[in-house]
Amino acid sequence: MTVLLTGGTGRTARHIAGIFRQTNVPFIAASRSSGPRTAENHRKFDWLDEETFPNTLSVDQGMTPVSVVWLCPPPLYDLATPVIKFIDFAVSQNVKKFVLLSASVIQKGGPAMGKIHEHLDSIKDVTYTVLRPTWFMENFSTKGEIQCEAIKRDSTVYSATGNGKIPFISVTDIARVAACALTAETLKNSDHILQGPDLLTYDEVAQALTGVLGREITHTKMTEGELAEKLMEENVTPEEAYMHAAMDSMIKSGSEERVISDEVKAWTGVKPRGFVNFALSEKAAWRSRK
Repeated sequence: MTVLLTGGTGRTARHIAGIFRQTNVPFIAASRSSGPRTAENHRKFDWLDEETFPNTLSVDQGMTPVSVVWLCPPPLYDLATPVIKFIDFAVSQNVKKFVLLSASVIQKGGPAMGKIHEHLDSIKDVTYTVLRPTWFMENFSTKGEIQCEAIKRDSTVYSATGNGKIPFISVTDIARVAACALTAETLKNSDHILQGPDLLTYDEVAQALTGVLGREITHTKMTEGELAEKLMEENVTPEEAYMHAAMDSMIKSGSEERVISDEVKAWTGVKPRGFVNFALSEKAAWRSRK
């Protein structure tokens, strides 16, 4: 068995690759760029260039054929179209198992990843698992992300979520679940909402960061329109800014306030990490610019 990781230099795929190296699972990482750590099992891949599709499934001597694919959709407005084209190509090459990274609020048949989910469900003899994580903790700590830069520069986090709660999850936990799904003997054509252990408001996130960093971090509450304007000031495209702001409004209305599931532990045998644990491990990411 060889696993193909699309989005091979992205946050989640990098963690999956690390797990596979430790457990000796053969894999190929496919992406538009090799990133800082060019590996012998990297393949040049572009969702929008079908000529790159065959190369992603070519294996090195001694490797078994690709039998399962990690689908990490690209950040495109019409992301479903190229991903569906690639799925169909992979199926034509006898790939029968897929694990899709989707989102907690997107159901089968919904927009974006929901269309991909629906397509997978329609293909005869294909098995799949869809992982639907909630919001990433790493959005607060990754260099260049709006929230990370706001914490460093302004000692605040911005949102239009009001008092809405989110069970933030770490990419490391998503990757552990993904690694289990990708190496499972069988997949059950199912989807799984992945959550962290705590339902937190942005006020509580700011409070946790204050405790960890030893300086006051505030939550700047904004309207949906104000947040969209703020994001565009930070060079986010209008399309993406309005979409993000609308999702914050959904959170304000309770879209993420579900009963906490045990999906992460059920898959991996280990509970997901909490936000304070995450913040302590990422403390260096928030050194103030002032």
